[in-house]
Amino acid sequence: MFLGASPPIQQPSPTSTPFHHLRIKLNLNLLRPNPTPKSTQNLAKSPCSNSNTSICFCGRRPFLATIISTSLIPIHHSNGSDSLSHDPMAVLDRVHPPRPDWYEEFYAAAMDKTMKSYEAEIAGYKSQLFANLIGKAEKILEIGIGTGPNLKYYGSAASGATVVGVDPNRKMEKYARAAAEASGLPRKNFKFIHAVAEALPVGDASMDTVVGTLVLCSVKDVNKTLQEVKRVLKPGGLYIFVEHVAAKDGTLLKVMQRALDPLQQTVADGCHLTRETGDNISAAGFSSVDMKTAFLSSASLVNPHAYGIACK
Repeated sequence: MFLGASPPIQQPSPTSTPFHHLRIKLNLNLLRPNPTPKSTQNLAKSPCSNSNTSICFCGRRPFLATIISTSLIPIHHSNGSDSLSHDPMAVLDRVHPPRPDWYEEFYAAAMDKTMKSYEAEIAGYKSQLFANLIGKAEKILEIGIGTGPNLKYYGSAASGATVVGVDPNRKMEKYARAAAEASGLPRKNFKFIHAVAEALPVGDASMDTVVGTLVLCSVKDVNKTLQEVKRVLKPGGLYIFVEHVAAKDGTLLKVMQRALDPLQQTVADGCHLTRETGDNISAAGFSSVDMKTAFLSSASLVNPHAYGIACK
């Protein structure tokens, strides 16, 4: 589950990880359309009071920049054109066929170890987004919860909330539960469900908030996922999102994204570099969408980002 911005957020120096010798380090600062990123904008006001929609030019999981022998890793390319059934387990088996335990564990461990600098840089944006949960969210569903990096925001913003985390990788559960415990979320208030976002195993209009960060780049069907988000949200409910999207046409970054997209899908569990995800969110039929864009220096190829809040 994986952006570029600069001040006002202070980014710590990236630390070495067990996977540092496998990573390709790319400095793409010169590839940005705007070398001076916009500062974090205030999203404390809920979009439900504003019907304006800001559309970005945009396509979850980060470019781990890890070259792994493709003969050892099961390759499952995403194909959004396939039809999907409505049974959650059937959709799970179709969208995310069982991987070997070693692969799922390796990917979960890699996500837990390699995202520290990214999460430090995006923290200021996320803090503003999750401030919208204060007094409004008793039931939260997070799609693609992964290792649970967002759970620390729920404790302060939505004290007493019940959180349901959905992820197709079973091995993410132990990391997510550890993150929930560290955040102060009571054990009884957190539930992990093995499922995919295209078929959420919860009832209609049952959630106050749906959260998705770095998810839509790797789901099999973006539009189906967004319709599921709308289905499970209560009227007036919020969808909080942070997604990396395709760079603008005509830029060197877009050329590189197109060239490396097949490799990205292979090494990053189906992640696409060139999806126009911002357009999908804007066209999904929410009553309002407050969307902004940012570049994160720790995200390399996985830029720009579209982040914001949509209201059902």
